[in-house]
Amino acid sequence: MPVLALDTSSSVAVAVLGDDGTVLAARSDDQPRHHAELLAPMVEAALAEAGVDRAALTAVVVGTGPAPFTGLRVGLVTARTLGLALGIPVHGVPSLDAVAATASRTLPAGADVLVATDARRREVYWALYRVHGPGDVQVVVAPEVASPADVAADPRTGGALVVGRGAALYPALAADGALDLDVDPAELARLALARAAAGQVLDTEPLYLRRPDAVPSAGGKRVLG
Repeated sequence: MPVLALDTSSSVAVAVLGDDGTVLAARSDDQPRHHAELLAPMVEAALAEAGVDRAALTAVVVGTGPAPFTGLRVGLVTARTLGLALGIPVHGVPSLDAVAATASRTLPAGADVLVATDARRREVYWALYRVHGPGDVQVVVAPEVASPADVAADPRTGGALVVGRGAALYPALAADGALDLDVDPAELARLALARAAAGQVLDTEPLYLRRPDAVPSAGGKRVLG
């Protein structure tokens, strides 16, 4: 029952998982603003390495952000297209959840994790989680967008371990250090399968959190930022 997982909220990342959750193949590339060119070849390469035919896939899992409009849309459209073509379910999971799940594998139960990623415009996307076990996290504060200073000053974030690319860009977020983690699509898949088995509906609506970096020109055309 192989599963394909992909995320384009930051880097372009793809993984193919086997029946027991084992990663059969994985690819990632952090070239900025090249998501559309990178994703399809990476999916094909990962499937080939895993020895999995598209027709054998049982589900597609995709990160739903939050992230800027253009890059995130590439992953969502690709996942939905594959699901429709193959007649298999497409599960959406917030990308920050996967980063928190990765961090949870080295933390004790009860620890708080603050995930922060780059939102451009000198802001970060962030969310707060509590660890219940390896790969098991609870959302304490749902994803928001804010300045690093506002996140650091928020009383809810006190004492949390800061992880994610936002922490590397804005050191003031984590005066005591941070972990520079990115989205692991394998964690997305594990979260999706566990939540689906528990009866949760995992829609693929994107988390943009603000208007896209796209503005109409005087001639009526759209320019994507």
